[in-house]
Amino acid sequence: MQVIPLTCALGAELTDVNLADAARDDALFDAVKAALLKHKVLFLRNQEFSRADHVAFARRFGELEDHPVAGSDPENPGLVRIYKSPDQPNDRYENSWHCDGTWRETPPMGSVLRCVECPPVGGDTMWANMALAYEKLPQHIKDLIAPLRARHSIECTFGAAMPIEKRLALKAQYPDAEHPVVRTHPETGEKVLFVSGFATHFTNYHTPANVRVGQDFTQGSSGLLQYLISQAAIPEYQVRWRWEPNSVAIWDNRATQHYAVMDYPPCHRKMERAGIIGTPTF
Repeated sequence: MQVIPLTCALGAELTDVNLADAARDDALFDAVKAALLKHKVLFLRNQEFSRADHVAFARRFGELEDHPVAGSDPENPGLVRIYKSPDQPNDRYENSWHCDGTWRETPPMGSVLRCVECPPVGGDTMWANMALAYEKLPQHIKDLIAPLRARHSIECTFGAAMPIEKRLALKAQYPDAEHPVVRTHPETGEKVLFVSGFATHFTNYHTPANVRVGQDFTQGSSGLLQYLISQAAIPEYQVRWRWEPNSVAIWDNRATQHYAVMDYPPCHRKMERAGIIGTPTF
């Protein structure tokens, strides 16, 4: 197996390896996992494996989870189908920097995403290194956000376009989760900036140290949150991947954010993702 770094920030392409083999070979899987922890997102071409192999490989990292909005393959629970078609011209909700599933109390550890069908050009995906984003923050910002926690919501993202009854039912099933703004990676020990498009507000900003009058809270907290969320958009923290059928991306959801670029005209883009259950952020 060859590991070829793609940028100085994150990302590496693996060659001379088949993930179906890694699902059954302990040493090969360990090598893939070590590369993932180092580079945070891995890319492979020409992975012509079955859905069962896809699930089997992803399950080496941990148990898989379904998604309450995107449907799963009926024969392979945990394999979520992210299918776009010309019949869904307004279905473009992924084009936002985000860390998957932070609206869960326990966000995913990571994902294994395979391209089934994609446009001839366009429809790339980008990832950002949120450990590097934290590292490069000014020290006074690091000091300010060290104790902060934030709420993350499925209701105001996936649920926003739903009829009110369905939206409220979705929120009842998945109440807003709270996570630290700066998360410590459970395996590498890195500090990671852990707010993205699902984050709505800080839960403990309104303290005498931060707020003199109400204006400090309403403008100060929202401005700070948007500043932190915007860090993923800095090009020096990013890698961009151009999809082909049977290409695969594996990413560490604890240390990255990603953005599905919706720059292609209405056409088919079919992706299948195995999301891996993570550990609590506390």
